[in-house]
Amino acid sequence: MSQPPSFALIGAGGYVAPRHMKAIKAVGGEMKVAFDPNDSVGVIDSYFPDASFFVEFERFDRPVEKLRRRGEKLDYVAICSPNYLHDAHVRFALRSDADAICEKPLVLNPWNIDGLAEMQKETGRRVSTIMQLRLHPAIRALKARIDASPKNEFAVDLTYITARGRWYHTSWKGDDAKSGGIATNIGVHFFDLLGYLFGPVTRNVAHVRDAQRAAGFLACGRAAVRWFLSIDRADIPPAAGSGRSTFRSITIDGEEVEFSDGFADLHTRSYEEILAGRGFGLDDIRPSVEVVSAFRRLPLDPAAGERHPFCERYVGA
Repeated sequence: MSQPPSFALIGAGGYVAPRHMKAIKAVGGEMKVAFDPNDSVGVIDSYFPDASFFVEFERFDRPVEKLRRRGEKLDYVAICSPNYLHDAHVRFALRSDADAICEKPLVLNPWNIDGLAEMQKETGRRVSTIMQLRLHPAIRALKARIDASPKNEFAVDLTYITARGRWYHTSWKGDDAKSGGIATNIGVHFFDLLGYLFGPVTRNVAHVRDAQRAAGFLACGRAAVRWFLSIDRADIPPAAGSGRSTFRSITIDGEEVEFSDGFADLHTRSYEEILAGRGFGLDDIRPSVEVVSAFRRLPLDPAAGERHPFCERYVGA
């Protein structure tokens, strides 16, 4: 009888880590070892209570290397660490003779992908990233309709507001050098989605970029996209209803795309695809990383047209 796939987890105390633990359990895997500088990781008991856990990376490295030398090496290292550490932790996985499964954004800049591609080739291991929106049934059905449409260009408005408290700016997420800023931290999966649905980006314009929000315009294959992202609760439109902490909207030619349900098991679906050899790799993630990396360096263009209606109050502010 074959052994279950074995995993290590980096970033066990993070927000998204329980979804990875649930997915590892669901695919019949075994999490042997985990690491996080924060020791508030009691959630591990719900999935892999016998997993070894470390709060120092140097001590975490030791059992990973010991397993490799005993011929019991890990099959996968799952990475849920802060964005700026993804690159180093993926390289650690490859050097440990394991495949890497990394949360988005895989890296902050496209040249980091070039280095990982070289290591992937040298080690023969594979880097996969979580791009769960591509697996959403409603999104797949939408892509089929778009592909079958004779239209040359669609008008798209993307709005995503997810309220965050003051803690956000104290944490690594509020440091652009570590998170990549709002567009990267909460938007990179939407930019991947746009490229997946409509085609590659040919024009990238920045309208707003501050600690709370980001907005711009993309010419994206067959779509002209106005987009607005925010972590400020004040940006949630009153029509969304009182007490809401999140507002998500994508309209195509004025018609709302409904995909609010169906998110619960997308990480598990992602793991199933990865274990079947159909995971999303470096070439898949590169376009969205290029978009957010370029956006951080673009000059703001307050005179440009094609602005999302939500950003008008902030242009030139």
